[in-house]
Amino acid sequence: MKRKSILLAALLAAFVFVLGGDVDAQQTFAVGAKLDNFKLKDTDGRERSLDELKGEKGTVLVFLSAQCPVVRGYNERIKQIAADYAGKGINFVGINSNATESLDWVKSNAAEIGYKFPVLIDTGNALADRLGASVTPEVYFLDAQNVLLYHGAIDNDKTGRAITTNYLKTAFDASLDGRKIEKTSALAFGCSIKRKGD
Repeated sequence: MKRKSILLAALLAAFVFVLGGDVDAQQTFAVGAKLDNFKLKDTDGRERSLDELKGEKGTVLVFLSAQCPVVRGYNERIKQIAADYAGKGINFVGINSNATESLDWVKSNAAEIGYKFPVLIDTGNALADRLGASVTPEVYFLDAQNVLLYHGAIDNDKTGRAITTNYLKTAFDASLDGRKIEKTSALAFGCSIKRKGD
């Protein structure tokens, strides 16, 4: 019985849904901070940079996972939002920081889902650690100068059936209209980013 309890606890830990993660880590890259250019390899092994991929009106870094059920629930929404705003000058860049997901798995998953934006491999969680990212999906919306305007959840409902607040789209619309973004952060929820040794 004890062994079953330990196994159950381990399974729950593997797909734990966390809210926000480490507060200190999140404060390492706060709204208003500027992200310096970075380079990561994409799923084809090509080195890509933020400066190369960013949009004319802004960029969204979205932390993704091939195994997270919450990301699976968001994939269609992510693809639709990316498509809706690409023509308005906002580009999406996927980031996979999970040490437990192989390159082949990430590549085949991205192809199967049909992402129209690049997915970069964050080996060693360097970018996730730099930004304080802790869950998937988690988004960082940067302006044209790479200054963080919004960080956190995409919307307020992981199922997609009872969305009452579209945090990310609201931030996009305010930014594109030249208005102040009223809500610059919302607690991200999803599966924990799997770091080496977890």
